[in-house]
Amino acid sequence: MIKEPSARVQAIKPSPTLAVSARATELAASGKDIIDLSVGEPDFDTPEHIKKAAIEALSQGMTKYTAVDGTPSLKQAIIRKFIRDNQLEYAPAEIIVSCGAKHSLFNLFAAVLNPGDEIIIPAPYWVSYPDIARLMGAIPVFINTDHTQQFKMTPAQLRNAITSRTRLVMLNSPSNPTGVAYSRTELEALADILLEFPDVLIATDDIYEHTLWQAQFCNILMSCPALRDRTIVINGVSKSYAMTGWRIGYAAGPTWIVGAMKKIQSQSTSNPTSIAQAAATAALNGDQTCISVMTMAYRARHDYIVTELGNIPGIVIQPCDGTFYTFPCIKEWIRGNKQIVDDVAFSEYLLNEAGLAVVPGSAFGAPGYIRISYATNMDKIQDAVKRMQTAVEKLQAAAVN
Repeated sequence: MIKEPSARVQAIKPSPTLAVSARATELAASGKDIIDLSVGEPDFDTPEHIKKAAIEALSQGMTKYTAVDGTPSLKQAIIRKFIRDNQLEYAPAEIIVSCGAKHSLFNLFAAVLNPGDEIIIPAPYWVSYPDIARLMGAIPVFINTDHTQQFKMTPAQLRNAITSRTRLVMLNSPSNPTGVAYSRTELEALADILLEFPDVLIATDDIYEHTLWQAQFCNILMSCPALRDRTIVINGVSKSYAMTGWRIGYAAGPTWIVGAMKKIQSQSTSNPTSIAQAAATAALNGDQTCISVMTMAYRARHDYIVTELGNIPGIVIQPCDGTFYTFPCIKEWIRGNKQIVDDVAFSEYLLNEAGLAVVPGSAFGAPGYIRISYATNMDKIQDAVKRMQTAVEKLQAAAVN
């Protein structure tokens, strides 16, 4: 009997962020004092008016199937959101609601990528982009960036990466894992390149749109409306409204792409959960104050952690534009260090020595960095900084000896 999974399964690996979180949970369950800075999940509760909408939907019997691509009321809420926040107008047929933004991306990749197609992914990247592409038989083409260029690909890099096999370009701004965002001017420069290649599709992952404090949000379609007929905008309610477990994401774009995504979804999950859709409708239509409250808290944590980690010798860290991540460079600790040979070893050292769970940068296509999530309370962050300082001091002492 063959006991081997399909080739497509063997081509991908489990989510590194979830693996680190699971390890941290396991250690905590064994009694070890662990501070988990690995998972990108808001520590805030879902706002009450959103939970109330779900309860009301449940009590009113909204427990049946809905349309595969989302309820009419949620689609209208999404349409209003795009007009309000992005000055983009869509028809209902240009909107699809899925079980999270990751599901929207999966549907998109399945709908437009053929085996052998190339997808351009700037690195550092969110861990799932390349593996979802590989599931479709597509070939990820990485554009490497680092902190010296603020983790942003240049127009020249984009132009050099495009070939006759390029099918899709993936953008994520503000970025997971770096926390940086492209400016409107930078996006316009990238758009100028893409206008030269009319057969290349564009996907913009805007899930951290509202978790932004350094500038006004802009995606590539807002900067260049001429790309509308080949751009898909991906978003969701998970980060902005602390609704990760509700699993509601959505996408907007050309009817032919959205229709293909709907066909894919109809043969996988069918509709997203009816009650969660009611909650998402309330989130998008309701009071938006909760967003600014959470974002202000993230910024305060960001300011503290960037300042404090910046004072630790051997760590290079730059301010972020948004999200709840920072992506410090630890290459100085790796160079010539017999104990810390790479970012994975550094992350293991922090977990074992200091009880700190972070994600190695190599998981995001950027060896020599670590991702730290500050989606936790300030007391834990302050404790985490102290632990990291102590752990690094031990490394320094060991290196001297």
